[in-house]
Amino acid sequence: MKTYQIELTSKEKPKNAKEIIHILLANRGLKTEDEVQIFFSPRDPLDYKVEEVGIEANEFERALRRIKKAISQKEKMIVYGDYDADGVCATAILWETIYSLGGNVLPYIPNRLAEGYGLNEESIAKLKREDPQLKLIITVDHGIVGHQKIDFAQELGVEVIVSDHHQPGGTIPKALAVIHTTLLSGSGVAWMLARELASDNNFSKKLLELVALGTIADLIPLTGVNRSLTKEGIEQIKQTERVGLKCLMEVARIDQSKVGTYEVGYMLTPRLNAMGRMEQAISSLRLLCTRDENKARELALELDRTNRERQLLTEETTLHARQLLLTKLTEKRKAIIFLAHESYQQGVIGLVAGRLAEEYYQPTIVISRGERYSKASARSIQGFNIIETIREAENMLVDVGGHPMAAGFTVETAKLGLLEEKLQELALSKLGLTIASRTLRVDVEVELSQIDTELVSQIEKFRPFGQGNSEPLFASFGLKVVDTRVVGVDGKHLKLVLSDKNSTQRLDAIGFGMGEYYKELSPGCLVDVAYNVTRETWNGTEKLQLRLRDLKLCSQKS
Repeated sequence: MKTYQIELTSKEKPKNAKEIIHILLANRGLKTEDEVQIFFSPRDPLDYKVEEVGIEANEFERALRRIKKAISQKEKMIVYGDYDADGVCATAILWETIYSLGGNVLPYIPNRLAEGYGLNEESIAKLKREDPQLKLIITVDHGIVGHQKIDFAQELGVEVIVSDHHQPGGTIPKALAVIHTTLLSGSGVAWMLARELASDNNFSKKLLELVALGTIADLIPLTGVNRSLTKEGIEQIKQTERVGLKCLMEVARIDQSKVGTYEVGYMLTPRLNAMGRMEQAISSLRLLCTRDENKARELALELDRTNRERQLLTEETTLHARQLLLTKLTEKRKAIIFLAHESYQQGVIGLVAGRLAEEYYQPTIVISRGERYSKASARSIQGFNIIETIREAENMLVDVGGHPMAAGFTVETAKLGLLEEKLQELALSKLGLTIASRTLRVDVEVELSQIDTELVSQIEKFRPFGQGNSEPLFASFGLKVVDTRVVGVDGKHLKLVLSDKNSTQRLDAIGFGMGEYYKELSPGCLVDVAYNVTRETWNGTEKLQLRLRDLKLCSQKS
């Protein structure tokens, strides 16, 4: 059972909906009228210049000139993508754009197990052998640390343009052009390039549906330009003509007219990601790009089936990792969780690391141990830059890449022991052995009687929610439990009816994964709760519901 330290961002006690909204805006750093206006009415994504998103204009122009030349001269090009949802969406964006302009271009998505992340020398050589006329590779969502592989491609007579958003290493690769910024997702960077190539606003706007998928999947902060891209992208998803996306929403039982960041982040992109984790991500790309409705339905079902297999494998691996961790907990406490096993499949170790990092609130590295080389995924906690720390041990690694909160690397299996010692030493110097407290930042305390449809309508204007613009989180204290039960498979979820002390307001509440609280609750007991407010529709009737994030039992009854 998770426990949080509740931290109220605002100590004010608002009297009405207007004051609540004022506090929510202030909590997001929005204090002037102009800031509020831009937040609620973001700039048109078409208006952003490349310099505003951290891309060097000279590099960008060099890339545009080279791609336009390749299109006009019918030179063979490869858009070389990545196997996660952001990489697949970025590949679709740039491939569709260049192909629509008459380019001689093919997409390429590497196999996670056989080729690994990013450019692969054997794959580049194979592509060149299969088509000696290959002149240009454009990377999307990777390449910024692919120095040797880029040099190898250019030795074969293949020029490389890098488009990426990951953290760079100490030097920039010697590619023909490097389109790089850490401010966007990989699909966002690809879209900036596609927008200038296409010079067609309607075409570019439609591609924003793919940018929204990639940006949300990669947990990019939804502020500034990313808020603009994602807000417009979600609107495009709601009216999409892309048959693959429509079929995927149908399989996932999503009402297309009500798509938001939750549906994208928890229902659509996990299915897109599942193929790259378990099989071949090219199926996800085909789903996004096909115009054949029958093929789209077939692929959507394949993605759905594979996602269920991925869920089962993730559960099994997480259970094994917990047991392995228990054997290590008998030792002296370590600064980070570091687990390696030969049974762990590369496709799910990142998910397992994420779960353990959340559960134990420690930076976590989970490793798929191989005979000669091992692949690792790392996930961090707030305030600890995991990629920066891992890079301090870069001389022991084959390759490494990632972000402050998530990273991956390859290491010679023989060096795993030494690597753990080094990383534990580095993490200890930064974190110490004090158990970090898991903090739940609540926007403001409110009375249950203040939760009404007027307030929810105002909150909905804050969408899209995500990293950097979290869904407003409220706290209410001393609420009375009117009714309690468990729902879902094995009673995993908690369903409550809560009222304020005077019983003037009653609202349903759902606590996903909180079924274990059921045995401690009974009608009449008092609870403190932290929650989001949602609008639910059941059998045509709309009502408000609290989505619980934390619950604590008060000592006294009503």
